[in-house]
Amino acid sequence: MSSTTAIPAWRRQAGVLGLACLILLVDGYDLFTLGTVGPSLVDYKPWGATTSTVGLLGSVTAVGMPFGSALAGWAGDRWGRRVPMAVAVIWVSASMLGAALAPGLGFFAVVRFCTGIGIGALAPLVGAFVTDSAPPHRRTLHLMVALGALGIGGIASSLLGRLLLPDVHFQWLFLPGAVPVVIVPLIWRLVPAAPPPHEPALAAARRNHVTQLLTPQFRRTSTLFWGATFMSMALVYSTSSWLPTVMVKAGYDLGSSLDFLMTFTMGAVVGGLVLAPIADRGHLRIVTLGTFLLAAVALLVLSTPQPRPLLLVVSALAGLGSLGCQNMVAACMTAFYPPHLRSTGLGVGLGVGRVGAMVGPTYLSAVTGAFDSPRAGFYAFMIPAVLGASVIALLPRRFAPSSTEPAAPEAATTVVRP
Repeated sequence: MSSTTAIPAWRRQAGVLGLACLILLVDGYDLFTLGTVGPSLVDYKPWGATTSTVGLLGSVTAVGMPFGSALAGWAGDRWGRRVPMAVAVIWVSASMLGAALAPGLGFFAVVRFCTGIGIGALAPLVGAFVTDSAPPHRRTLHLMVALGALGIGGIASSLLGRLLLPDVHFQWLFLPGAVPVVIVPLIWRLVPAAPPPHEPALAAARRNHVTQLLTPQFRRTSTLFWGATFMSMALVYSTSSWLPTVMVKAGYDLGSSLDFLMTFTMGAVVGGLVLAPIADRGHLRIVTLGTFLLAAVALLVLSTPQPRPLLLVVSALAGLGSLGCQNMVAACMTAFYPPHLRSTGLGVGLGVGRVGAMVGPTYLSAVTGAFDSPRAGFYAFMIPAVLGASVIALLPRRFAPSSTEPAAPEAATTVVRP
């Protein structure tokens, strides 16, 4: 592969963001597709699914994610981002093709588990890749642009559902997820093969990335990050899997609930880009705390009868809070960990957080099954949002790469590194 040192920094950064957005579009599409098809899956009589099945499938998908996140994060720091990223994209494409062709509910659950492994691997690899190449004073903005593709993927899923369901069999909505395999050559061209550079004194850290996260320098903050990712993913995966179903239970028709889901994801995309420059000015912790609280307040308002235009606005704010908190927690982790631990720290953090992704859909399933009130689901959404805000409040007031490793050498090596 030819060297990329002659490529201007701005062109390389644009290429990195473009590739990252394509990859995370896959992540977002898959994240929201189960929620989009949930009501149609329940109505499909040959499979005999119930509303509880939707929650179980969401949890099955999430079970594979910790394995993918932790393994890919470690592999990205140990051997470089390129090969793990290409393997994860191929794996996700094959698994989503399997979901589109599944002959029964059992096989469908298996391929959803496999999809979870690949999806879990993508976020830490892409997050570290983007942060490696971003200017230090624009890291949150670059990461929010890339993570905004998650919302775009969710919008694409919701839009297809709005246009095609219930007239088209719900499994067809998984078929577009097989297309991303075509971007593997682009990954091979743009993603560096070598791992992040290490100072000679950090050679031992290269061999023991995971244990470094629990040294006195990192232990307390790492533990708080794990709690925050747990709550953010419980919130994200419960809303993405259950929002349309909860809306239908509250009296909205399928079309209206999918409209709300599209507004929900659009709010996350646009709002994240608005908040990122504020976070980059030294307010990352406060912005992250605010997204959790915004999600709680917006979901409370969303549970009450309001004029449709106001509900659409509140739905956008709920999306900004719900998806935004996950993205901002990821930004906190990429800002805190030095380059040689960035992929590992993000991978392990997201891997621990994926337990929340497993718990969230099943938790919502239990709440909506136990309580007849149509508002019960919305109240259940609020609990992880409030708890997540409490965890973020315990983080250090300021943290940045300079607290663990000088930022200047990183900027010099990651923008033009071959």
